[in-house]
Order: sequence, then C-alpha cells, then structure tokens
Amino acid sequence: MAVLVPGIMALAACTRVPAGTTGASSPPSQTPAAQNPAAKGQVAAAGASTAAPEPKVEYVGRMALQPNHGPAGTRVTASGSGLPLNTQLQLVWNTVKGEWLTSGEWGEEYHGRRFTPVTRPMQMVTTDAAGHFEATFTAPQDFGFSHDVTLVDKGVIRNKAAFSIDPVASLSTSSGPVGTPIQVTLSGVGWQNLENSWTVVYDNKFTGWLSSVTTGGQAKAVIPATGSPGKHVIQIIHGAFTVPYMNMQQSPQPDRPSFTMTFTVTPGDPVLPPVAASQALPAVAGAAPAGTGPAIWTNPAAGPVGTPFRLEGRGLPAGKTVDLLWARVKGSRVSGNGWDEETIPLGKVQVDAAGHTVLDGLKAPDDLGDPHRIVARLGDQSLAQTTFTITPSALPVEPASGPVGTNFLIHLKGVGWTETANIYLVVYDNAYIGYACGFNSQGDVQVFLKATGDPGWHFIDLYPGIYKGQEMAGVQNFRIPQLTAADDHPLERLPVFRFAFRVTEK
Repeated sequence: MAVLVPGIMALAACTRVPAGTTGASSPPSQTPAAQNPAAKGQVAAAGASTAAPEPKVEYVGRMALQPNHGPAGTRVTASGSGLPLNTQLQLVWNTVKGEWLTSGEWGEEYHGRRFTPVTRPMQMVTTDAAGHFEATFTAPQDFGFSHDVTLVDKGVIRNKAAFSIDPVASLSTSSGPVGTPIQVTLSGVGWQNLENSWTVVYDNKFTGWLSSVTTGGQAKAVIPATGSPGKHVIQIIHGAFTVPYMNMQQSPQPDRPSFTMTFTVTPGDPVLPPVAASQALPAVAGAAPAGTGPAIWTNPAAGPVGTPFRLEGRGLPAGKTVDLLWARVKGSRVSGNGWDEETIPLGKVQVDAAGHTVLDGLKAPDDLGDPHRIVARLGDQSLAQTTFTITPSALPVEPASGPVGTNFLIHLKGVGWTETANIYLVVYDNAYIGYACGFNSQGDVQVFLKATGDPGWHFIDLYPGIYKGQEMAGVQNFRIPQLTAADDHPLERLPVFRFAFRVTEK
C-alpha cells in the first residue's frame, strides 16, 4: 500500500502565485536548479546589461539616429545638437531581459513570461563647444522592433531616439533529400504583444511556433524536409492567438513582416533521424551535498526511465536498516481534484558503523518525468531525502513501415506532469495534428498513428509544449508545438523526438 510521507504529502500545499496575477506581475517562486538537475539555465539577451533603475529625465536639445531601423549589425550614426557644451555623455542601449515564470515546489504551475527593462552602456561621446556630437555604433543582436537609445549625463537622461531592429529570417540550407534537417532562424523577434509570437508554415501546413523569451529575440528551430522532390514553401507568419494571422495587411499593426522561403527536396537517400534511444537527454551526474549532516544522494541525479543509479548516504543511524521510499505524483487535472504525492518502496539499505551506506543496482522506475523525492526512513522518522529527476525517452517506431493505413505506435516514457512538461505535440510531415498527455498514464505515452501519404519516407516529430496556465495578455501559445523548445522551453530541459515511417507500395 502506498504510504504518504509525513510533512511532504501534497504539492497543493506549495507556495502559489496569488490569484489573478499574470506575466506582468512580480515573479513567483522559481524552482531551484539544485532540486531539478535537468532544469535548463535561462539565457538572457546577449551582452552585459544591468537592471534599469527609474531614471531622472531632463531633456535638452535634439538627438537623431540615421538610419533609425535595420537588422542587427546595422551601422548607426547618432547625432545631437543643443546639448550641454564640452560635456562627456554616454550612449545607452535600452532593452529587456526575458524570463519564464513558474510557481510551486517543483515549478508545476505556469505563469507566463516577464520582460524586465535593462540597459547596456555602449560608448562615451563628447559634445563640442557648440553642443554638437556625432558617433557611430552597431545595432546589437537583441529583441526586435523599437529600442530607446538614450544620452545620459551622470545618470540623467538628456535626450533619446528610437532604433527599430528589423526581423530577419533564413534557412540553413536550400536543398537536400527528404529528411534533411533544416534550421529555421528568425532573429529580431519582438517581446511585446503583436511582436512576439511567430509561427512556421510548411506547404500551407501549420507546423508550430518560434519563441525567444530567454534567447534575446533569437529563435532557432530544426524541421525535416518533407514531401516529394521539388520546391516546397516555408513561411514565417505572426500569430498571437495560436495560429498564423493570415491577413496581416489588415491587422492593427500591418507593418509586421511575413517571410517566404523555399526548400528544394532532391532525389537521393533519405536523411533519417537518430535511433530513438539516442535522442534522450544524457544522465546528469550527482554528488554528495555540502555539509556534514545526515544526507542521501544519487549518482547520476537525473536520467530516463531505467537509468541505473547508486544511492549513498552519510550521518545515518549506525547499524540500522533504513527504508528507502520513492515519491510519485498521482491525480487528475480533468477531474478537478488536483494531485497528491504518494510513495512506494524503493528498497532497504544497511547503515555501517560510521553512519554510511551505499546501495547499487537501483534503476529509475517507470514513472512520470520531473523530480522525484527519495526519502530515507527509520520507522516513522524521516532521516534524509534527495531527488532523482526522470527525463523523457523514446522507443523505436513499431512497425517502421507498411502501406497507407498501417497503424503504428510512437511510444514515450518519462513524460512529465508539470504544466510545462506533461504534453508532447505531434507533427506529421511538418503538419501539427494533435497532442498527447502523460499525467494520467504515469508518464507512459502511447500515440497510435495511421500511415498516410505517398510511398516513401514520412517524418513524425514530437515537440514539448505548454499545456495550460496564465499568460501575458494577448498571447495564447498553449498546446501547440514549441519548435524552439531545445533552447527556450520554460523550466525543464526537454528533448525533441524525431521518427520516420516508410510508406510502402501497395
């Protein structure tokens, strides 16, 4: 029978963001990286920057930028007149730092994204005896659209002008056989509403969205070349409400660009995805925690279902046999009853005379992804605890070929339970067809598909996404493939899985 561990029963008791808050509010608590060894570090916009305090503003004279827009890397001339005479001033680039917001002990609830103003000093300029100056700078890689360039005198803003970074789209290659990985890059993605939700369309099929919250406006995704030999059209179109906005010229902000590029599928051997087992994330090493008090730890500290690991302990009761318990999350989002944490036996360990213990031969259970508590207990007393993080993995496609209409299985293990980890989005030949959830099946996800299309190779990609949560106003990027998940997924580091199925001749 499952036993609830005293003091760590339900995640419902975790800290929560107050009701009604959004991505524009103060930050909720973040899951510490130490609790989740597989969590991906957040990456700010490139270049040194500092949080921008409330500035003092005393405008004087004039300032202009020429040109006032262009892609990152544009050489810009800044000029001013009517400014303090013979005075050294600083040119400052104003931007934001993006972050995903989650709350709860494990970061299980999604609360959108937040962009905090930051400044980047660029260079010093000196006015002449008439109060003029002229200087040049290079527009940095950054979020797209409008940025203030301010002229600062000992902390006081004397003037400013705006430079708009134009988005630029490109493909890593323009031709290749079916299955060729195509890197789609969009630099200069904006951060504000109507500028931050760009989608990919392949041969008029919706593929997914490009995010750049923590990558400073730089979005990179890889999709496979699909379809028969010949030209195929890849488009990037803005769409804040889930899918592309198809009449952009009639929108409230009609000057947002759309991009159209072509890729030519050539005859030749297909480029097939790596074998399924190799697509999981590598195991993450574990180590003894700092200090000298009672503790247990695992090595590795994270890995897919079935990963062998060792458990070690110190400071435990000498000569005693200690129970090890594995904690798992159970429940249902659909029922409205929430979820609880329960435990199952993991094993027993014998503590030596010095309070140390080692247990080899453990394997990560077939369970939900994300962190799992491991508790060392003697009777009713909890002695120490640690976590092991399960990361998703995939099994081979079964079967891997057959005629049109063949039923085949995509099978994942260790799919997570948090709002940012419990679904994978299914894309068939670059067309989004639906999602699969891993919570109620304890991380085991089985997607049965039917083979369609012309004889030859067809490609199935599974991307992480965001199941539900709160979001900044005007954005609805839920339950659609996050093509940029490898670089910019909230909280967890999750793999993208790629498969191929060969449709045979009748």
